[in-house]
Amino acid sequence: MTNSNDAAILKDLSDAVINTDKTLLETTIKNGLDAGIEPLEMIENGLSRGMQEVGMEFEMGRRFLPQLMMSANLMTDAVKELQEYMGNEKADKIGTIVLGVVEGDVHDIGKNIVKIFLSVNGFEVIDLGRDVLITTFITKAKEVNADIIATSALMTSTMVAQKSLEEMLKEQGLKNKYRTLIGGAPCTEHWAEKIGADAYAEDAASAYGKALELMNK
Repeated sequence: MTNSNDAAILKDLSDAVINTDKTLLETTIKNGLDAGIEPLEMIENGLSRGMQEVGMEFEMGRRFLPQLMMSANLMTDAVKELQEYMGNEKADKIGTIVLGVVEGDVHDIGKNIVKIFLSVNGFEVIDLGRDVLITTFITKAKEVNADIIATSALMTSTMVAQKSLEEMLKEQGLKNKYRTLIGGAPCTEHWAEKIGADAYAEDAASAYGKALELMNK
């Protein structure tokens, strides 16, 4: 259970991203490390929460693109710094995941967090980046003999690509070869069931759990 001091640190991390306060961010990262908070927890329950808030405000028209990018860049730098404290030891390989943001969508902060979480917990992650064609997901999955294809869609207008991926996998007789995992702000469990995806994850922690479940099926 997170104690009150840790909770305050995580909130400061979130607030620093929301307010693009670099000084507060640098101070809070140091405080978090000194307090023994795991870097992944600071990313998932601090930085990520702040970025989610910024993303929601952007979607609602309360923030503009330059503000969104400032927060995103600040978080990216913070994640890179925290990665240095995660150590170089890797868990035994569990499986291979092809990961990316679907075509027409360039919001990749969430995807990047998922990549870190999966990578340090035993998965080999092939990151295709953002604005990725569905054919590219399938081609790369074949190339690396992937176990899971994971797609992120952060806008309702790009979610259709996840549906198209499921249809293409069925058309090519590959639905039983690759498990599919979807995520992104507008996605839901219902959406996953509707399009035939194997699993839905609402955040990085659940993405890891769902990926483990898919590996056991």
